[in-house]
Amino acid sequence: MSGVKIILASASPRRRELLEQIGLKFQVKVSDVEEKVSSVLPERVVEELSAQKAEAVLEGLLECPEDVLVIGADTVVAMEGRILGKPHSFEEAGRMLWQLSGKTHAVYTGVTLLYRPGNGEKSQSTPGADVVRKTFYERTDVTFYPLTAEEIGFYIASGDCMDKAGAYGIQGSFARYVKGIEGDYNNVVGLPIGRIYQEAKEWLTE
Repeated sequence: MSGVKIILASASPRRRELLEQIGLKFQVKVSDVEEKVSSVLPERVVEELSAQKAEAVLEGLLECPEDVLVIGADTVVAMEGRILGKPHSFEEAGRMLWQLSGKTHAVYTGVTLLYRPGNGEKSQSTPGADVVRKTFYERTDVTFYPLTAEEIGFYIASGDCMDKAGAYGIQGSFARYVKGIEGDYNNVVGLPIGRIYQEAKEWLTE
């Protein structure tokens, strides 16, 4: 790997684990940017939000003399085109899981990679002028087995539903209710890590 400074613009422990899984060394910096979107399409929404997160973090690194790669990401669940975000209550989590029960839904993760080459000293160029950007999304379709009220209540009681898009985590105990997936499993966890490496390896292996 090259000496590029990698920054993950996300507090998600699942995203950290995925980056660690492929052997990347990185730091975590979370932006407090106010999220705004101009589209209702899930794929556009996650791309916009991933870009906003990455850009906000990169702005705080303008004094850094090293090569910098910022990774921003956002994940949503969409059922028949309607976005299901993270639930704000157990009741909302239950409604989401009822909607997804026995059906196929889509998980979209948008990713923005911002690479800014360093020059060994504070850059004298216009901030952002030398930044290379890649923004993309991955979609994975997930099918659930039919869920009973008891099963939903048991899962909600575990608390695992509250910090996840669509009110479930595929990598945890909820895996028992997943009938199948079409696409990248890691994308459902939180990052299409293979795609990210392929898009970024020109900067990571110089």
